Amino acid sequence: MAQPVTTDRIVIVGAGMGALYAALKLAPRPVLVISPETLGEGASSAWAQGGVAAAMDTADSPLKHAEDTVRAGAGTVDAKVAEHVTHDARDYILDLTDLGTPFDRDAEGHYMLSREAAHSMARVVRVQGDQAGRQIMETLIAQVRRAPSVQVMEGVMASGLETDGGVVTGIWVQTASEARSLPVLIRGAAYLLAGGGSGGLYALTTNPPRIRGQVIGMAARAGAVIADAEFVQFHPTAMDIGEDPAPLATEALRGEGATLINKQGERFMRGLHPDMELAPRDIVARAIFAQTRAGNRPMLDTRGALGTEVLTRFPAVAQACARAGIDPVKEPIPVAAAAHYHMGGIDTAIDGRASLGNLWVCGEASSTGLHGANRLASNGLLEALVFARSCANGIAETLGDVVPRACPEVSIAFQPGGVAPDPAAVARLRREMTDHVGVVRNAAGLKAALRVIAGLEAEQANCPGFLNMTATATLIAAGALMREESRGGHFRDDFPEARPDMAHRSRLTLKQALALRDKVMKETV
Repeated sequence: MAQPVTTDRIVIVGAGMGALYAALKLAPRPVLVISPETLGEGASSAWAQGGVAAAMDTADSPLKHAEDTVRAGAGTVDAKVAEHVTHDARDYILDLTDLGTPFDRDAEGHYMLSREAAHSMARVVRVQGDQAGRQIMETLIAQVRRAPSVQVMEGVMASGLETDGGVVTGIWVQTASEARSLPVLIRGAAYLLAGGGSGGLYALTTNPPRIRGQVIGMAARAGAVIADAEFVQFHPTAMDIGEDPAPLATEALRGEGATLINKQGERFMRGLHPDMELAPRDIVARAIFAQTRAGNRPMLDTRGALGTEVLTRFPAVAQACARAGIDPVKEPIPVAAAAHYHMGGIDTAIDGRASLGNLWVCGEASSTGLHGANRLASNGLLEALVFARSCANGIAETLGDVVPRACPEVSIAFQPGGVAPDPAAVARLRREMTDHVGVVRNAAGLKAALRVIAGLEAEQANCPGFLNMTATATLIAAGALMREESRGGHFRDDFPEARPDMAHRSRLTLKQALALRDKVMKETV
């Protein structure tokens, strides 16, 4: 076993928007950012097509934004968190603008705003139609590259946490390539997890390939409390063109008037919800899923609403269509419901702290109470920014006024011999999650999934990366089995109605989830 590496740097796991924004806000404190890929590659933030929700219009207000957030969350949003996040949303847009983000403006310089599902008005600030995530990330990356206080270690991923008495004392890391190295322990001044969600645990997902619940899983394995694990958001309009991950047909297309039709040309959202295509995402996702299951081939039709403008205003969609040989000007785009965003994650207080000492969390790996059972569109990037700053402030306050001025960069000589997850086991896990812990769930399917997860885990017991995946998968399935109702993104066809007595958040440790899994394993199939 290699000797631990000790540094005065704050160790940040992840390289998305939350991680980079926190690194900048921590300056001049020395920071080490652990990134599995080159900055800008493989982070969910860079793939975000929507934008950042903020009350920028004079007719809008943070209070209205908070009310929409609470309404969309199906009874489990923490109203105080919603008010906290929306209150200063405008300031984050202005800050990103000052950093160089080229948000879309009109001829008079006003921010151009789009409306997305479950928002009462247009308040989503965008960049080049569907390029918000990529452009904001490029802006932050440029700033981080220039920041003397930030060291970025690329091609390296975290695989576990070291704890002592409920306090995090180190992070295990190894090379991110298929030829994994042996893990090395880094002991830093403080620890921030900002490494993404868990959409890639599903066979059909819009998430980057590496986002498979590893960060949530490593925290859970260390004893952290996980909140709202069962609430996974399935995006209604992933492009069903045979790609993994599935390209996203941004919700802004429906905001611009694009409609959902099936192979018979029927607008199947009529009669299902007053807002039709702009109904909350869980309702639209289930409608898409039902059409798919019935063999009706759901499609997104942009022809009447956008015509040729779809090619210039939504370049990511146009490029994906071109790869698939689809001309969206002349034909509708096949779509399917795909795992998109995990409302659940590491239980995170309003100051960004996790239940383990010396550990902070921001971004999709966290569960702050903002999203409830059904995330309001384009609140994800806003939450990452708000909690990145909260985490940075909390870490700075905890460490005190003394800032190390001369902090050498961390250098690690990795040794071969590590274990990478078996691709066949990962594929089986993803298929099981889609089949039994997906858009529609029931007790029989969830129990079947828990059995398969346990079997795969036993086969891969010497691979920390895979154990992090199965930990998160177990928590999602166990949380879904325990919640005997339907609410937001969690739908049980054996309990199709919401129960008023369950209109609250859930909290679960991996120990509790494993106890339930063990109980299921002992049942007669």
